[in-house]
Amino acid sequence: MMVIESAGLTDVGKKRKGNEDALFLDDSLGLYIVADGMGGHRAGEVASGLVVETLGGYMKRLREHGDEEEPSDADETLSREANRLLTGIHLANWSVHRLSLENPAYRGMGSTVSAVLLTGTTAVAANVGDSPIYLIHDGSIEAIYKPHTVQAAYGALHHGMIEQQHLRHMLTQAMGTQTTVEAHICEVQCFRGDILVMGSDGLSDKVSPEEIRYVAVRNSPERACRLLVDMANQRGGDDNVTVIVVKMGPVGGGRSRIAGIFARFFSRLFGDGRAKG
Repeated sequence: MMVIESAGLTDVGKKRKGNEDALFLDDSLGLYIVADGMGGHRAGEVASGLVVETLGGYMKRLREHGDEEEPSDADETLSREANRLLTGIHLANWSVHRLSLENPAYRGMGSTVSAVLLTGTTAVAANVGDSPIYLIHDGSIEAIYKPHTVQAAYGALHHGMIEQQHLRHMLTQAMGTQTTVEAHICEVQCFRGDILVMGSDGLSDKVSPEEIRYVAVRNSPERACRLLVDMANQRGGDDNVTVIVVKMGPVGGGRSRIAGIFARFFSRLFGDGRAKG
């Protein structure tokens, strides 16, 4: 059995009036979520909060009620855990979309979501939008998410990335903007000593993957989160900054995932919202 040690931190940054990022950690579920909201007048804050609340709540109900909450339209090419995570994302997408239709103040709001579900020696990673997920293994860092941006789509078609900054965060998919969403999902093997790092673009815009790897490998999850947020803020802090670090170690080192009995949901500061971009 691997022991899981995790930590998370969110920060308003240096330029924004409010924090529209949200995060969720629950070691007992092996579930870790980052959401980055968008929309004015606090709508982004509402969207990201609803994403983590809905997805986290669904996964909790699965643990408590089992088959009663199982998805009825499972993809046979995916594991049961991957199907569960996808179903939770679809539920969260519909929750945000429905609220945006019911309340004119929230019209057009949306959010990214990046989620990891640990299942023994496997990590199921899923995302909508551009919030990054990295896996550090044997000293190397690898992205295990697919950015849903105009820049990435262009690069996939033309085998090269365009450099316009305004296209870098122009999303091709977001939670809640449409009735349905197509999340990217992958399942990867995890080993003792591996590290998962998740964040919002407020982190990845200011701190390179190699810098993230360097900090995560050399520090505890809590210390790594603090250092990475500080680095982003020291380099301008133009956006909200959120990071989760999850370390997988041998028995006897760190806090057991089984022993972690509570979820930590970090709320955002109240204030004016922003449009993503």
